[in-house]
Amino acid sequence: MASTDDPRDLRRVLGIEGTAWAASAAVYDAANDAVTIETDAYRPDSGGIHPREAAEHMSDAVPRVVERALAEAREQARGDADRGSDDPPVDAVAFSRGPGLGPCLRIAGTAARAVARRLDVPLVGVNHMVAHLEVGRHRSGFSAPVCLNASGANAHVLAYRNGKYRMVGETMDTGVGNAIDKFTRHLGWSHPGGPKVERRAREGEYHELPYVVKGMDFSFSGITSAAKAAVDDGVPVADVCRGLEETVFAMLTEGSERALSLTGRNELVLGGGVGQNDRLQRMLGEMCDQRGADLYVPEDRFLRDNAGMIAVLGAKMAAAGDTLAVADSGIDSDFRPDEVPVTWREADPERSAGGGAGASEAAGEAEPTGGREHGPAGEDGETTTQQGAEATVAFVDGRVVKRRPPRTYRHPALDERLRRERTRREARLTSQARRQGVPTPVVRDVDVREATITFGYVGDCDLRAAPDAERVRAVGRHLAALHDAGIVHGDPTTRNVRVGEERTYLIDFGLGYSSRDEEDHAVDLHVFGRSLDGTADDAERLRAAAEAAYRERSERADAVLARLADVEGRGRYR
Repeated sequence: MASTDDPRDLRRVLGIEGTAWAASAAVYDAANDAVTIETDAYRPDSGGIHPREAAEHMSDAVPRVVERALAEAREQARGDADRGSDDPPVDAVAFSRGPGLGPCLRIAGTAARAVARRLDVPLVGVNHMVAHLEVGRHRSGFSAPVCLNASGANAHVLAYRNGKYRMVGETMDTGVGNAIDKFTRHLGWSHPGGPKVERRAREGEYHELPYVVKGMDFSFSGITSAAKAAVDDGVPVADVCRGLEETVFAMLTEGSERALSLTGRNELVLGGGVGQNDRLQRMLGEMCDQRGADLYVPEDRFLRDNAGMIAVLGAKMAAAGDTLAVADSGIDSDFRPDEVPVTWREADPERSAGGGAGASEAAGEAEPTGGREHGPAGEDGETTTQQGAEATVAFVDGRVVKRRPPRTYRHPALDERLRRERTRREARLTSQARRQGVPTPVVRDVDVREATITFGYVGDCDLRAAPDAERVRAVGRHLAALHDAGIVHGDPTTRNVRVGEERTYLIDFGLGYSSRDEEDHAVDLHVFGRSLDGTADDAERLRAAAEAAYRERSERADAVLARLADVEGRGRYR
């Protein structure tokens, strides 16, 4: 058997995919970086995926696609000068261990075990969602990308840190593809609904629907309900389809941009079947162009569910010695990507990619492009500008001038509404928070029409650059004070906390609102914890410090923290 000390020693790997609808097998030739994929897709007669029917299809189709892939591997192996006639045609077998539909996963897993035993080669259990990310990272050549996974059952944003892919944002209810399919089932359209919505959207005018971004998390269920109601009320179907695409994909794009800003990265990879949508790809491309980032969109065969990505990641894992004994190879239908130890990558490339370094914008989430790291930028008439996830910031004469320029990826009507609403809200809530004793910048001027606010400069750097426990405890106390006063910050990430020698400030209330609902307060804490996961080395300890401080300060801490546990368990695979 080939050595696994180097990826090139693993000449070929067989991948088997069977999470839901795609019975797929592939051969990855590591020496030539070539992938051959065989797929037999399940297509329901009506409605969405029926688990029993999908499993029946998987049981029938998996043996066929595996044998076709093995035949291809044998054909390729005939050209290997160093391979003996008794050597197996592949050096490892990888399979999708989860997440997905349990009955389908078990069929794919059983096939993988049988082939690995028959050929006497190592077995590799691959996380399906991490495979979406890794095939894009592999084929793009990016070193430390943020990944947006947009598929039927999922919508999440991942970034690598400290040996794992950290979930910095995800759907808190349904997957993006499922949300679209629920709307199309209401219309009586067959599965999959996404391509049908895409076609009809090209004929329609934009129809306004709810827009829900909480930090970098998404919520789609209310949008689906509103889209159904709009059709029932007589709004043309094409107009609702246009509004659905413009709204949902703008949310995904904004969450991705916020993740790039939070982590300091400048590379984005798209994954998942919904990623085949042209409008989503164009939105992400425009966003990356505006902020000077690079986007990689894999070819369609690697976006939809496929065994090629399983084989590529399986080769990397096997080369790192990350294999399974058959007795330990059970499937996990709730296998979250942030639970996977990343054994095949070097440690923390973000150390040299901008993560955790430098001063950031004093009233928002921008990464510095000039000026000093400490003290008020722009003294003595000097002006420096910085680009953030949502704002361009100019520092001049000890002031911070924050402007929300048009985001060209959003529909103009949606973009203008969001820019004005968020500017108005930020100015109001920043001042209200200050009156509650929470340190915030002084608001000096507001121009809602131009989406511009002028602030006083605060702090020396953001919390991402200096995440110690005392500053994190201060954030916990500040959030408690806000919540007791009925104020939700909306985006309390480590980028939106400014720290100085004596005080810790909260900034950028653009996603904030007024609410005394415990759910809304719990989501604030959830967003802060997520940002610690993505930017701090000891995130678990810091999370505990923030929650302890919140408990000491808030009159309603027990109820809010109980709701936080519920919110944390709501991710798609918890």
